Amino acid sequence: MMFCLQKYYFFYSWQNFCSFFSSYFKKKCYLCKRLAIVDGFMLNVSIVLYRPNWEQVINLTQVLLQSPCVRRIYWIDNSPSSVANLQLPSQQVEYRHNAQNLGYGAAHNIAIRESIYDNIPFHLVINPDILLDSKDLDCMMDFIRQNPLVGSLMPKVTYPDGQLQYLCKLLPTPLDVFGRRFLPSSWMAQRNHRYEMRSSGYDKIMNVPYLSGCFMLLRTEAVQQARLFDERFFMYPEDMDLTRRIHRNYLTVYFPHATIIHDHAKASYKSLRMLWIHIVNMCRYFNKWGWFFDKERKLFNDTAIHEYL
Repeated sequence: MMFCLQKYYFFYSWQNFCSFFSSYFKKKCYLCKRLAIVDGFMLNVSIVLYRPNWEQVINLTQVLLQSPCVRRIYWIDNSPSSVANLQLPSQQVEYRHNAQNLGYGAAHNIAIRESIYDNIPFHLVINPDILLDSKDLDCMMDFIRQNPLVGSLMPKVTYPDGQLQYLCKLLPTPLDVFGRRFLPSSWMAQRNHRYEMRSSGYDKIMNVPYLSGCFMLLRTEAVQQARLFDERFFMYPEDMDLTRRIHRNYLTVYFPHATIIHDHAKASYKSLRMLWIHIVNMCRYFNKWGWFFDKERKLFNDTAIHEYL
C-alpha cells in the first residue's frame, strides 16, 4: 500500500508534465509524427490468430514492418489446424501454430517470453483487426521511450466510421460487468458513463487502471515484473488483470495523440458460446481479486476519478 501511495505522489508531478505535453501536442502534433526511432529494433510484436482473415493479417503486418523500430512480428495461431505452405511477408515474421487453443493471454505470453529472453525493451500486443499508420506507432514509441515510468500505453481507438471507442475504464465491480450485459441499458447508463470515464473527454494523456487488450504497447521489464498475462483467463479479463498489475508500479497510459481503428466484433454479444466463456472468465477474475471487497480497486479507481472525472 505504501508503495502505491508513493507512486501516486510521483504521479502528480508527472501529471503536470502531461498537462504541458498535451498542450504542446495540440500545437505541434505534426512534429511527433515525424520523429525517427534512432535506436532501431526496439520492439517485438505479437498477433494472436484464430481462423483469421489472412488478408487483414498481412495488411497489418506490412504496416508494422514500415516502422524502423520493429524487430520481429510473431503470428501465434490458435486455430485448429496450421496453414500449409504459408508464405511469410518478411524474414522478420515468425509463424507459430499451437496444438490447441491456448487462449488469448497464454498465446501472447509465448512471444512476450521471447522479448524478455532477447532483451527487447518493448513489446506490442495487437489484435489482427486493427488499422493504423506506422507513423502513429513511431509516435507512441517515442513517447514511451522518453518516459520510463510508463509501463503500458494505449492510443485513441475509433470504430471504422470514426466514432470513439470508450476503452479507458475503471476497474469493474460485478455490477459494472454483469449489469451492462444483462440489465436494461437505461438502468446502467449513468454508471456505465462513469465506468468508461466518458467525462474525461478522452482528449488528454491519462493514467488509467484498465486499458483495452486490443492494443497494448508494453515496456518489457514492466510486463515481466507483473509476471505476464495470467493464463488462467482464456479470454476477456486478461487485459484488465494485466493492466492493474502493471499499474501498481508503472503508469498505464492513455495516449490520445495517436489513433488506431479497431473493427471490434463484440463476439460475446453474437455467440452464446463466447458469452459463456466471458461469464466463466469474469467469475475467475472476481474470485482472484474479490467480488465486493477489493481495496486496490478502490484505491486505483478513486485516484482516477479524482484526477479525471
